[in-house]
Amino acid sequence: MKTPIWLVAACMAASLPIHAETFKPIELKDQELANLRGRFVMPGRIVSFGIVMTSTWENAKGELIGATSQMQIAQSTIKPQFYVSMIDEKAPSSSSSSSSQPIANGTGTVTGGNGLTTTQGVTQVVRAAGDNNIANNNVDINVSKASQADPTPQPQGQVLSAGQTLTGANDAGSLSVSSTGSGVQMNIVANNNQGSTLQQLAQGGLLQNTTLLGGSNVVRNLTALNVVLRDTAPSTGNVGPNLDQLKGLRNLGY
Repeated sequence: MKTPIWLVAACMAASLPIHAETFKPIELKDQELANLRGRFVMPGRIVSFGIVMTSTWENAKGELIGATSQMQIAQSTIKPQFYVSMIDEKAPSSSSSSSSQPIANGTGTVTGGNGLTTTQGVTQVVRAAGDNNIANNNVDINVSKASQADPTPQPQGQVLSAGQTLTGANDAGSLSVSSTGSGVQMNIVANNNQGSTLQQLAQGGLLQNTTLLGGSNVVRNLTALNVVLRDTAPSTGNVGPNLDQLKGLRNLGY
């Protein structure tokens, strides 16, 4: 049985778009956007945003080494820069004999993990081969409105220029903070083979990697992203400078 020509023509006509009902995009309301997993904010809506990275290592005697690196970008920012503040704390004074005893060398062994440096997104790793250790890897994202935000503090510390490495050391271990074409990296190597920790912000990803080989260490890695939004939408003429500031981060490897 042959299909009538008029039936074929009717099916083709039904599949064609009707000019009177051209497709129009549907605008989502704020309440609907609030329920979505992914959202975006135009750069012109951002008043300022900052990044704060902190890494610390405290050994069994209470000796602590670390650093805080922070960058704050606002409308008046000409060049994005990281500022580094070193953390160096001696062991608390105590009359107990245990505090004066040397720390035994770590005897733990951790193998593998070569692929951790090639991951994307946020990677948080704690590998422990010792006892009584505490390790925290945290990422905070704080978003507030300009009318509710606290006054933005001025960055403190030494400027970390591109290609530069800042170092420090004490009885707890050695620290290096470097800025390369791949981003910013904070690395601590503890004394007495107690372990190491690495925190790196680069190539659109964040890595927090701690390896513990000894005992009774306290390690903390924290990265916080603080964003302040304008209460009202700006005019389109203000979007350009904000985009230029964001593009400036590419030179730092982000």
